[in-house]
Amino acid sequence: MRGEDLVGLSVEALRAHRMRYGLSALAVAVGVAAVVLMSSIGEGMRRYVLQQLTSFGTSVIGVHPGKVQTGGLPGVGGTARRLTLDDSRAMLRVPGVTAVVPVAYGTALIQQGLRGRRAFVYGVTSQMPRAWSMGVAAGSFLPPLEWERASPVTVLGPRVKQELFGDLNPLGQVIRIGQERYRVIGVMESKGQFLGFDLDDAAYVPVANAMRLFNRNQLAEVDVLAPSPEESERVAERLTALMRDRHHAEDVTIVTQKDGIRMVGDIMAVVTSTVTATAAVSLLVGALGILTILWIVVQERVQEIGLVMALGGTRRTILSWFLCEAALTAGLGGVVGLAAGMGGSALLSGLVPGLDAYTPPWIVVAALMVSLGVGLGAGVAPALRAARLDPVESLRAE
Repeated sequence: MRGEDLVGLSVEALRAHRMRYGLSALAVAVGVAAVVLMSSIGEGMRRYVLQQLTSFGTSVIGVHPGKVQTGGLPGVGGTARRLTLDDSRAMLRVPGVTAVVPVAYGTALIQQGLRGRRAFVYGVTSQMPRAWSMGVAAGSFLPPLEWERASPVTVLGPRVKQELFGDLNPLGQVIRIGQERYRVIGVMESKGQFLGFDLDDAAYVPVANAMRLFNRNQLAEVDVLAPSPEESERVAERLTALMRDRHHAEDVTIVTQKDGIRMVGDIMAVVTSTVTATAAVSLLVGALGILTILWIVVQERVQEIGLVMALGGTRRTILSWFLCEAALTAGLGGVVGLAAGMGGSALLSGLVPGLDAYTPPWIVVAALMVSLGVGLGAGVAPALRAARLDPVESLRAE
């Protein structure tokens, strides 16, 4: 019996028992849809976070107060220790360091005339555009100053500039940040959001001004620029040794871009494992459904099987016939599940701001291969049972 004849017989069998086979295919579809949907969301999140991490260059090293003992995000799960301007100055002398940016930040009311809005205020130094890979659209950035020296100048993010000045030129204008007056000397290029923080909706002032504005005697972080991504690990080791010597303890967390990427990979691995385990339950239900349906169908179609064998069909033909039915059932479920998963991810991307789900090609191939594998695996036992039937006894069965 030719392959197209087997497929034709299998399709007719599926039509005759469409309710039974449909429920089995539905169970497979649910499992495949879950895998595709969650994998697409996870891959989209991974790509988004990696894009965010690398948008500031690939050689930035973050030094954060507090030592995280069990992994996780900097400053979470550890006891915070002071990180000072003197610490930042000492980092400048570390071999391989090309720039150091001490950072203090918080939110404050920014006003110009009758207009005002609350936004982030970042206290940084003149090296910030170089270290953070940001550009100035108009005017200039903060001038080189002694870090302890305050200066009433500010550079606005484009969103703050638009809210306060509209289409007017803000350069040289005086605004109020908190209770102090600042002269606008520049406007930054648009940078967008970084992990939920809108860098366009911000103002930048000298670090000493920010520490005074927020009444702090310590820094939120220090960003260090290495000469290349390859040198980042070695520079990070030297910074760790420096801070251990200065603080007589490992009380800071130092994060390179490689560490951030590894962290994202670990989180995504946990998410993927959880999704796979959940989807495996649905696929198992689908496999059991196919197994049960085919087992019952074999019993109901004994005479049909006997007739095919009497007309020259071999045991191998019968085996292939029922395996084809199982594969078609699971394959149909896989295609439906794949379409549902991709459609769901596209819908979520449109409804949820900032979520850009992405379905990699390997997920498509894997989903279809797994669904076919489930169908063939579940159909083996019923197909073997059908192939072992005696044709004479089958024809006599009522």
